[in-house]
Amino acid sequence: MRKEDCFYLGKIAKKFSFKGEVLAYLDTDEPELYENLESVFVECNKHLIPFFIENSSIHKNDFLRIRFEEVKNEEDADAIMGNELFLPLNMLPKLSGNKFYFHEVVGFEIEDQRLGIFGVIQSINDTSAQPLFEVLNGNVEILVPMIDHFLVKVDRENKKVIMNLPEGLVEMYI
Repeated sequence: MRKEDCFYLGKIAKKFSFKGEVLAYLDTDEPELYENLESVFVECNKHLIPFFIENSSIHKNDFLRIRFEEVKNEEDADAIMGNELFLPLNMLPKLSGNKFYFHEVVGFEIEDQRLGIFGVIQSINDTSAQPLFEVLNGNVEILVPMIDHFLVKVDRENKKVIMNLPEGLVEMYI
């Protein structure tokens, strides 16, 4: 499985028992959706390796307590500590309306109600306090804040994100 075909689920955060159980921090608002997984991909040395789950349960809201078939003791658990967990993209719950996954809108045109189409979303920068659309307009990169108040519509059919941006935000780039 290629990493590009997967989404980041979380990270193995700590050991839970001397029998090899681990706690994985899940990067989701709905951890209960992932409580009964059969397997996950664990990134080991930049490769995604399938790990089969014997049992799992939600632990303190954000963590998933996991007993992997392959992890039998504390030493095995130490070997995967801090590794990231991934699942295939087709396992993401479908979103509708103006909710979207970041990877879903990459390649969409971006349109301002006042200016019209002004570029194509290249990626999402979520390393700052406010996530940003990184939009390419010719050779110019435009950073557009992903603020719900600005978002008018996610048009999946026409691969377009329609926004109502403050005057001057786009113009300062072009």
